[in-house]
Amino acid sequence: MSTADRPTTLTPLSGDTVGALVASGARWLEAAGVSFGHGTTNAHDEAAWLVLWRLGLPLDTPLGDAPDSRQNMPVSPASQALVATLFEERISTRKPAAYLTQEAWLQGVPFYVDERTIVPRSLIAELIADGAFDDWLGEHTHHVLDLCTGNGSLAVLAAMAWPEVQVTGADISPDALAVARINVDRHGLQDRIALQASDGLAQLPGPWDLILCNPPYVNAQSMAALPPEYRAEPELALAGGTDGMDFIRHLLREAPARMSEHAVLVLEIGNERAHFEAAFPTLPVFWLDTSAGGDQVLLITQAALRGGAGVR
Repeated sequence: MSTADRPTTLTPLSGDTVGALVASGARWLEAAGVSFGHGTTNAHDEAAWLVLWRLGLPLDTPLGDAPDSRQNMPVSPASQALVATLFEERISTRKPAAYLTQEAWLQGVPFYVDERTIVPRSLIAELIADGAFDDWLGEHTHHVLDLCTGNGSLAVLAAMAWPEVQVTGADISPDALAVARINVDRHGLQDRIALQASDGLAQLPGPWDLILCNPPYVNAQSMAALPPEYRAEPELALAGGTDGMDFIRHLLREAPARMSEHAVLVLEIGNERAHFEAAFPTLPVFWLDTSAGGDQVLLITQAALRGGAGVR
């Protein structure tokens, strides 16, 4: 729906039960033409998130026909007004819901988030939880780097998944590292996770046994077409230059000297596979299956990078 097609006014948010508010809120979001992708993919799920959060109910509250469903739980007029105000803010500001609630979830783990960092949504999180690249790890895996850590969510998930490793979360943004500190402390991982300011790998000599990286990779054409919800996020964490590969070129040149012999790099590139393969046409990589398909996250060994094949 284009801006011109959107209604200038919305019918009042209505409903005196949780289920009715969710249904009405979903209609609001759809009519306003907001964009999703920061924790939800559709109007109903985002409406449920906003309603449940505003009412102080767990986000996993059943809303279906199950006996324990709170679908028909009554909501007072005062609480209805609070819910309506939250929906109005979501629509008028076009901020992602996670910025309004200051919470995002990855693999069932809650994380603090605000406008100082992008909303965490990396597919690497599900690969960590699924053990998708555990076969490349082993007794040699002691030092893990989460490069471009943002709010620190991947660093936290890595520390939880592999209790025997030490993790470093690194970012060029002091603001992002301040948010990451909140999450490291929240999950009591101060002794396992160090935070480091670094422009790429410049301040990270290693050697690293595993590098996780969800870098800025959005190409210039895609950046120009992003909806407001994505433009509300720090551009530094998204924009990857003309073809989206600026940061990645530097990373792949510098990484092999900072990786141990059997190390691997797990790299997320989103929808940029065509640009990646154009930039590195002969680099041998392994594509990892995710819920978004098999061309969003790749794995590269230190040996492949050391050979320099296709890296310029």
